[in-house]
Amino acid sequence: MNTTSSTYSPDLAVPAERRVFGARDLFSLWFSLGIGLMVLQTGALLAPGLGLSGALLAIFLGTAVGVLLLAAVGVIGSDTGLSSMAALKLSLGTRGASLPALLNLLQLVGWGSFEIIVMRDAASLLGTRAFSEGSLLANPLLWTLFFGALATLLAVSGPLTFVRKVLRKWGIWLLLAACLWLTWNLFAKADLAALWAQAGDGSMPLGVGFDIAIAMPLSWLPLIADYSRFGKRARNVFGGTALGFFIGNLWLMSLGVAYTLAFAPSGEVNALLLALAGAGLGIPLLLILLDESENAFADIHSAAVSSGILLRLKVEHLALAIGVLCTLIACLAPLAQYQNFLLLIGSVFAPLFGVVLVDHFILRKRSAQVTPVGLRWPALLAWLGGVSTYHLLANFYPDVGATLPSLVLAGLLQGLLGRAFSYGRETARV
Repeated sequence: MNTTSSTYSPDLAVPAERRVFGARDLFSLWFSLGIGLMVLQTGALLAPGLGLSGALLAIFLGTAVGVLLLAAVGVIGSDTGLSSMAALKLSLGTRGASLPALLNLLQLVGWGSFEIIVMRDAASLLGTRAFSEGSLLANPLLWTLFFGALATLLAVSGPLTFVRKVLRKWGIWLLLAACLWLTWNLFAKADLAALWAQAGDGSMPLGVGFDIAIAMPLSWLPLIADYSRFGKRARNVFGGTALGFFIGNLWLMSLGVAYTLAFAPSGEVNALLLALAGAGLGIPLLLILLDESENAFADIHSAAVSSGILLRLKVEHLALAIGVLCTLIACLAPLAQYQNFLLLIGSVFAPLFGVVLVDHFILRKRSAQVTPVGLRWPALLAWLGGVSTYHLLANFYPDVGATLPSLVLAGLLQGLLGRAFSYGRETARV
């Protein structure tokens, strides 16, 4: 294995000498990934139904619970040195991990394409506003190719290069400046006291708002170990991840709520973007727009890592191919119906990581040394029970929220079934 590379075979643990990420590295990464246009737009989704006070409560609770789960899964990466999908083999078996790896690849290709589309549409809108509709900088194809190439380049470079040479040195400071400017502009121009006193229209229960907010950190569960496997110590991985994502996600989603209520009460995406573009000549929004490429980077890189479980190719080569594929999809494919398919796939991962968390921390007591088995049926049954619960709640009790209950139930089932049917699960002695 090439020890000078910033990426490693997804099936192999990162060697100890290459686990160089500290708390600051992981804070920078997850603060950045907690920020983005989609986060702002999610805040805008909560605004009408819950109002400012209700939306902020849902965001705070959902983000707080979500980042604790996210950081706990990150510790699995630092404990084992394995990528997210390779670590699943310890819980599901060597063959049992193939299905989630395939599903993860499909959803990440889709979400990587969506990220490019979001960046393209926002940049085209800003270009039209600054120049004219027919200008070169308002051309959607140009922006699709630009953002697709940028995200692919970052993905090929790998997480060590990206975090150490881009985020830590200057990227995080630009993002902080953008967030501070947007916050100052909000306090300077909006009547926040009046907005706080204004109740929502009641179209969204608090439980649904919580489910939407917690979905943001939980959407990163299938990816986080791809980066935390480079972490030095578990406590630094947990603390840096939880604090970074909590601050970034809470801040930006809250700004999305407040800007929508103050300047874009229609709730339309374009109205929100234009309101944000009015702050600081559009420079803060432009910086956040560029930061969205980091989310696309994570989607493309982790899609390459997931496909590396299925195909014996270098992660760098797979990242290049997947980046090109995402860019082509963003250019050519109608994705309106595909979004529903992506949401359906995503529903399997919250219960899956309920299984994984209980297996790693309670049943295996954080050990990565287990007897190899093709399929671990107790874990697969617990996962199936969690997925079934998710869809039952989503269809029959939508006001309750399905994400957290399905994760908790799957974890409980894993604890019960794992202890009752522990064949082949003996922890090997080191």
